[in-house]
Amino acid sequence: MQSNMRIEKLPMSLAPVGPLNPLPNLGKPLENPYQITGEVPAEIIENSRYGHPATLHPYQLQDQYSRVLQSVEQTVVTLENARLQAKFLPELGGRLWELTDKATGKNLLHTPAQIQLGNLALRNAWFAGGIEWNIGTRGHSPSTCSPLHTAILTTPEGQEVLRMWEFDRLREVIFQIDAWLPEDSAFLHLAVRINNPNPHSVPIYWWSNAAVPQTAETRVIAPAQSAFASDYQHGIKRRSPQDLDGVDASWPSRNSVAADYFFDLEPAQRRWIVASDAEGDGLAMLSSERLRGRKLFVWGESQGGQRWQRWLSPDGGNYAEIQAGLAQTQFENLELPAGESWSWLECYGNADLEPGPAHADWSIAVPHAQRRLAEALPETELSESYQRWLAWAELEPQRHILNGSGWGALEAELRSQQGASWQADGTPFAAETISAAQRPWLRLLSEGIFAGADSYVAGGAWDRLLAAATGEPAEIALHRGIISQGVGDQQAAAEHYRQALAVKPLALGWRGLAIAEQNPGHYLSACAVQPDNRALLIEALTALLQKSQPTVAWQLLERSALLPAELAAKGRLAFLAAQILAALGRPEEAAELLKSDLLVADIREGENSLAELWRQVLPGQPIPASYQFTMSA
Repeated sequence: MQSNMRIEKLPMSLAPVGPLNPLPNLGKPLENPYQITGEVPAEIIENSRYGHPATLHPYQLQDQYSRVLQSVEQTVVTLENARLQAKFLPELGGRLWELTDKATGKNLLHTPAQIQLGNLALRNAWFAGGIEWNIGTRGHSPSTCSPLHTAILTTPEGQEVLRMWEFDRLREVIFQIDAWLPEDSAFLHLAVRINNPNPHSVPIYWWSNAAVPQTAETRVIAPAQSAFASDYQHGIKRRSPQDLDGVDASWPSRNSVAADYFFDLEPAQRRWIVASDAEGDGLAMLSSERLRGRKLFVWGESQGGQRWQRWLSPDGGNYAEIQAGLAQTQFENLELPAGESWSWLECYGNADLEPGPAHADWSIAVPHAQRRLAEALPETELSESYQRWLAWAELEPQRHILNGSGWGALEAELRSQQGASWQADGTPFAAETISAAQRPWLRLLSEGIFAGADSYVAGGAWDRLLAAATGEPAEIALHRGIISQGVGDQQAAAEHYRQALAVKPLALGWRGLAIAEQNPGHYLSACAVQPDNRALLIEALTALLQKSQPTVAWQLLERSALLPAELAAKGRLAFLAAQILAALGRPEEAAELLKSDLLVADIREGENSLAELWRQVLPGQPIPASYQFTMSA
């Protein structure tokens, strides 16, 4: 059977991402680097200290979702040959959602029946399942719940290729994903290219994360004798996963708590990792040399770990993740030189191991898996496929399917007007993709006029354009403050915000000043300007609590017209009300709220504040399982 591709609109059960958070994203990234301790190579320590962004600006948070599922039509691109069927979701970060081995009929990926969002990504919204593509910095990618530019390329040899691409605004690079199924191949081929069009080097991070079904018989195998392990509590250190305090942690179901295992592959070792089920079937991830890192992630069998499994996959089975990345660990960034591109090939298919040796001692399982993979996909075949791809990596696709964001097109226009380089061969950012979010900035660029915007930009070029602009002085000063704060320059930001506030009261000006001066009192002024801004109220109450000002927080909450509906909704604001009441010495009222089955849709991965508050106001009473989200024992 010749490989083919089809594009469909199919109904899926999901919780929509919702509108963007209206506030500029000026806090520290949600994924802070862990301390690295123990016997860890100097290279990892050095890379772990490089390239961490002060904020995730100019990206806005995606935190306006709920737990309510809807039937929503999604674009699904299916690649199929005689041996495999692969389904991609380009509207949701290009996620590879299903990979079915036709010989066994098994989906090699964990694919929940519904897409249930949770607060696990850099921009908050994330969902479990499939294989996702992570760029930017440690954490789930800024683009993981957003559409990618999507098109089909037909090569001179007649091979149909699915191409997805986007401009990453955090690192100002272009990433490209090409996927194809060679005729009669048992492996999906997927090439990635990251293009740095800047005259300076940039920190780069990439990890491909695959969710795989987890049963008691699932085992993960990688060609390494040790791993750099993290239990989300104590940094990382070198361990032997196959003998972790007497437990063979290569079996995901035997892990008691959530953990990461970054396998220490030798530089000359072929890059692979597999998950093997009771019959020896399961996902194999292989790649060319550049993608060095291999990792196993487990949720663990604790009550908190199982709570997260059900939170993300209410009707699905358990899952673990096997992952592949540029660096050895996810604590690192690598340096991509100016004007250069990095690329590699990833291959996905059924490991097809023999269950006996695959489930035997590590000294037997590793060489067995290595032999089977060498037979199924020889290194020479993978290398030749990569070389063929290089010949058409920069060819422009012919059939358009879907638009991503308009930020790439705006960036192309900015660089064109400034005479800066912009190499985007094969990944076009058409002017037609510019939308309402980019139009105020396009007007600033073309006419020198700025009247304000609900979106945000970053970088010295935009700051200089604003400094020279005519239009609304308060809005110009406000957005210059946001740009300064985005790179951590709080002093310059405060000066710009005060300039803006001298012209007119702006909620974002007072809010920015609250952050710059670490003075939560400014939030009162911000909320007075925009009393119906839910995101602003949540941030204000959180900041006041952190500064031990519950009385002020309660006064602000009581004045809010949002309070009655929010208490009835039993979500984040109701939980904040309970926290404030507890801090005010009113535990009975806080307990009543807690006992009303709160459902905080955006509870953060590892956040255990619901259980902690329960212990505080209802000491000695059993904590409901629905409130237990701890990542530790």
